[in-house]
Amino acid sequence: MMNLNTQWQMMCGIAMLVGLTACASDKTPATADVAVSREAVAAATSAGAADLAPAEMQSARDKLMRANQALAAKDYKTAQDLATQASADAQLAQSKANSAKATTAADELQKNIRLLREEVARANATSQQ
Repeated sequence: MMNLNTQWQMMCGIAMLVGLTACASDKTPATADVAVSREAVAAATSAGAADLAPAEMQSARDKLMRANQALAAKDYKTAQDLATQASADAQLAQSKANSAKATTAADELQKNIRLLREEVARANATSQQ
């Protein structure tokens, strides 16, 4: 699992690449945009989004595939648009996966706290007898 600092650095890098490629003309190959979206999909996959946010991951993968097809067909504007959408879908999937993991961890922590309180209550009741 990637730590928060690594995720932040990756997101900043993605934002810079998207910003730089937005300055390019529509005729310029959208290779960088497709590469950025590929990295976003890979990051979301490694965060467990395929299991925790399957619809968003499928959407990101479909759009990435279509962006690659548009790039091969030299339809750079469509490739760029689809790559941007794929990145957004992948980032949403990753956020949902991270949120689900955090919720699960919080639930487990609450359960452990409840069990500890029960143990302390039992120990206090036993010592007072």
